Amino acid sequence: MMIQILLAEDDQIMREYLTRALQKSGYAVTAVDRGTAAIPLLQTERFDLLLTDIVMPEMDGIELAQRAGEMVPDLRVMFITGFAAVTLKAGQAMPNARVLSKPFHLRDLVMEVDRLFEADHAGGTI
Repeated sequence: MMIQILLAEDDQIMREYLTRALQKSGYAVTAVDRGTAAIPLLQTERFDLLLTDIVMPEMDGIELAQRAGEMVPDLRVMFITGFAAVTLKAGQAMPNARVLSKPFHLRDLVMEVDRLFEADHAGGTI
């Protein structure tokens, strides 16, 4: 079954760039431009990973991740940020989340996502 990623990123170019890279690597990606747009999707669809920018209008990525975690307890979270200060805040708020700092190479992002799920794939063969 294909891994479903919910991407919340307010920068359109970055959002398209990340979506394309993850899709090329075999992930299903649903992309939204703000945290508030992600909440209804979390209520109606199943996702394995929330990949979110931290600094966004309306609702930041940390609040989104906390709300998402209440709604989907086993949802994995990865933050993307260009700000060192919010990296620390994210780590305190969501200790199990990964944080990827901008700028990063797409292959680094894909490697991090692969790493999150490799335990699932490493098990038995079907």
